[in-house]
This record gives sequence, C-alpha cells and structure tokens, in this order.
Amino acid sequence: MPNHTGYHINSILHEGIQTIIYQTQTPKTPQRFILKVLKNEYPTLEAFTRLKNEYQIQQNLDHPNIVKAISLETFENRVGLLLEDFGGKSLAQILQNESLNLINYLNIAIQLTKALDYLHKNQIIHKDIKPSNIIINPETGIVKLTDFGIASCLNKENPQFTNPNSVEGTLAYMSPEQTGRMNRILDYRSDFYSLGVSLYEMLTEQMPFFSQDPLEIVYNHIAVQPKKPHLINSEIPSAVSEIVMKLMAKNAEDRYQSATGLLADLELCLSQLKTKGEITDFVPGRLDILSQLLIPQKLYGREQQVNELLAAFERVNCGTSEMMLVSGYSGIGKSALVNEVNKPKMIYTQLCKQD
Repeated sequence: MPNHTGYHINSILHEGIQTIIYQTQTPKTPQRFILKVLKNEYPTLEAFTRLKNEYQIQQNLDHPNIVKAISLETFENRVGLLLEDFGGKSLAQILQNESLNLINYLNIAIQLTKALDYLHKNQIIHKDIKPSNIIINPETGIVKLTDFGIASCLNKENPQFTNPNSVEGTLAYMSPEQTGRMNRILDYRSDFYSLGVSLYEMLTEQMPFFSQDPLEIVYNHIAVQPKKPHLINSEIPSAVSEIVMKLMAKNAEDRYQSATGLLADLELCLSQLKTKGEITDFVPGRLDILSQLLIPQKLYGREQQVNELLAAFERVNCGTSEMMLVSGYSGIGKSALVNEVNKPKMIYTQLCKQD
C-alpha cells in the first residue's frame, strides 16, 4: 500500500484482512508510534465502527499494562489509530521462537491480571484476550494489553447465536458463553476464560482445543474438558495447572470471581518459586471474592430433570420417536430447564449434520 499517512513508515508489523499495523514516526521528531490503518481505500462500516470503538474505549484508559491510544487519524479515505510504541512485540511472535521459563510465565500472567483488574473495575469487557493482543518488551519485561476493537463498556451483555465463522472474537480463545450457544449472559468473567486459554498455550506450547471445524471448537469449549497442563508437561507445578483449569471452567460461577483473587494466587506462586525454588499445592481461589454483584446463571436442583431430557434426546438420535411434556406453575423455571438442555443438543445436532 502506498504511504498516504504523512508519517514515515519504518516497517510493517502485521497485515490482517482489514488492517495494516505499521511502526512509524513523525517527520519532525524521532519519536516512534504504532499506526493501525484500515486496509481498504473504502472500508466497510463495520471496520470503521470497530476502529472507532477501539479508540473511544482505549483513549480513556490509563494503566501501565494497557497500550495507550493517542489519536484517531484520517488519511484521504482511510482511518488510522495512533498508538504508543514501547518497543514490544506480540506474545504470539515470542511463542513461535522460544519457550518461557516459569518465572517469566508468572510475571506475564501477573501483569495481564492487573490489566484485567483495571478494566473490570471500569466496567469494560475486553472479549479478545489472546497472545497476538498481548505485547511484551523483551528487554524490560513490561507486558501490555491491546486491541479493544470488540470490547464492551458494559458489565454484561447477551451474545446472539450466529454462524461460528462470523462470531465476534477469536474462536480458539473465546469463552463458552461468548459463542452464543450457552443460554448465558456474558460478563467480565469471560475474559478470565480467554486468559486461561492463553496461559494454557504459554505453559504447554499447544492449544487446549484444536480443530479445523469451527463447530467442533465451539462444542469443545462448551462440553469437553482439556487435559490438565501438568499432565502434558510434568515440569509444570500442579498448583499452576489448577489455576489455569479454574480460569477455564465451563460455568462462569466456577471460575475466579475477581482479578484480585487470581492475582493473590499468582503472586503466591511467584513468591514461593523465588524463595523456595518450588511451588507447593494449594486450593486456587482461596482469597477470591465476587467483585461485582451478579445473579448466578447456573441451574441448581434440576440435575435429574436435565439428565432425563438429555437421555431422551440420545434415544431419539438412535431412531426412536418420543414426546416429553414439561409441566408446572408459571415462573418455576420450565423455560430455563429446556434452554439448559438446548446447549449441548444444538451443537451436537449441527455436528451430526456435517457428518
């Protein structure tokens, strides 16, 4: 792409489907910036809205572990977002070339947790935590979170059922409720799940779920338990492994309920590693508290009824025909019960159709 920006382009850092990310500097000063420019000469409304949303959210954030947005620039027909350049590169790039030792791993996890703590206290859900959106300066060890294009200034939202190829976010890292298939409202705890997937990848050098089929990935997020990291690599302390597994719990109620609780566990691990040379086992989430007032969305006391409905669904899949009636007074939770069964049924049916 020709340089229409007015900035001196030093290098192209990343080229995506809709954007190009440059390392730039102004003609009159040696100060360097990161410039994220919409790629198409006439960008779609969706692409423009996403970049504008990223700037509007990020410009008001002031935290050492979040990349600062400087300005939203216009260059002829294109729009670009000017960001700080602190000499970092993405965690995704780092993981391609090297393995992280446990101390570096914990330092990165602690800084990311501090960034999430700040975001969640300001009622912001990032919704796209992944290694390519985590920037690290290899020399200073500073870690910063970036890319707020789909972030929400809401304490919760209701994801809609969409085609898995067009779902908002990155499928490999998104929480079960973010897929829109869980009959659950999405809140700040969705970021903990995505963080857990990222930490899992950092620890094991592999994804918890991998498939070329988007629907299979969605199904895995909802219904399949990944192998624990310490069972993949015996050098990973089981305490660290359990922290990651708690972050990746299927139900948000079973994850960490606050970044403060997660931070306490991570800092304990780092302290033990530095002072004793090892990390002793402990129950993750001991100091965890609910950081926001939330009504639990988990269905309680209906395990027998759910199992009966799922058993009937399995029988029907084998070729039988059945009718089941759910009765009861208004308001006792009949719809909630049926919707609970819809989660695995819907994904399973779609997978069967593909086969």
